[in-house]
Amino acid sequence: MRILGNTLYVTTPDAYLSLDGENVVIQKSGNELRRIPLHNLDGVVAFGYTGASPALMGACAERGVALTFLTMHGRFLARVCGTEQGNVLLRKEQYRVSDSEEKSSSLARSMITGKLFNSRWVIERAVRDHALRLDTEKLKRASDQIAASLRRLPSAQTLDEIRGVEGEAATCYFSVLDDLILQQKDQFFFRSRNRRPPTDNVNALVSFVYTLLAHDTAAALETAGLDPYVGFLHRDRPGRISLALDLMEEFRPVLADRFVLTLINTRQVSGDGFIQKEDGAVLMDDATRKKILVAWQGKKQESITHPMLGEKMEWGLVPYSQALLLARYLRGDLDAYPPFLWK
Repeated sequence: MRILGNTLYVTTPDAYLSLDGENVVIQKSGNELRRIPLHNLDGVVAFGYTGASPALMGACAERGVALTFLTMHGRFLARVCGTEQGNVLLRKEQYRVSDSEEKSSSLARSMITGKLFNSRWVIERAVRDHALRLDTEKLKRASDQIAASLRRLPSAQTLDEIRGVEGEAATCYFSVLDDLILQQKDQFFFRSRNRRPPTDNVNALVSFVYTLLAHDTAAALETAGLDPYVGFLHRDRPGRISLALDLMEEFRPVLADRFVLTLINTRQVSGDGFIQKEDGAVLMDDATRKKILVAWQGKKQESITHPMLGEKMEWGLVPYSQALLLARYLRGDLDAYPPFLWK
């Protein structure tokens, strides 16, 4: 099992990253702000138009440290990758499965099973923990509807049919997400999922955290020797990490959405940290972004017992464990891919 390392998030505008010996050096206007040993990192995420030296990019590629560049608002720009990892036969099998509608549908069903199961248990856990503060009948109806979608999923044979079942369940799940927001209701409310750009504070948070989760999932797939750009449910599109988007479906409700709800309900973020532009887009300020990044690192350090493996691990290792299970399935070591099912 991979040891959970740290991800360095660089949010300082106009910063420059360089390599000095075995250290990542963060500079601004010629002044050194900080240096971090490279061997302590498993990823570097730079927000804005931060520059990086060729020496640092080469060192990250050589050591398997994921180096990702995002805009200040979390949109993906570029990713530095080194020599392809893993057995070439594994990737060739991944490509063959991706080219097969039948095999892709089988894997997609497993991953969406994980998403729907976890979506339902996010609702059930809220009912259990906050029954006196919630409309439990409404939430129970939503949970039952998602359970019905789960029962229909095995009969969905094509990717379009799987997307249809997933879409119905997602609509039901998001229809009650606002009920799970227990604090700061005047500043944080959820009417529907919107993005590019998000038009309310909650959607701005969700989109940002999904970006962080996508980065971690793509790094996990590369570590397992898989190509994060070739997916099964999400089809090929230049520049899109389709397999990472596939795999993270299982984690969206239980890891990302619950994390956002915790940020709001424990008042780790406030409405003052968000700005609405003239076109309706909602952006978060630098201080809020940094709070989220610190909290995200803390979340990834929390422990959980993997439901299938029975091993105690940090949340940050769950994408790696699932990437390894996916690789084992593609190699033929497992009869089916086991999705991550949380309770």
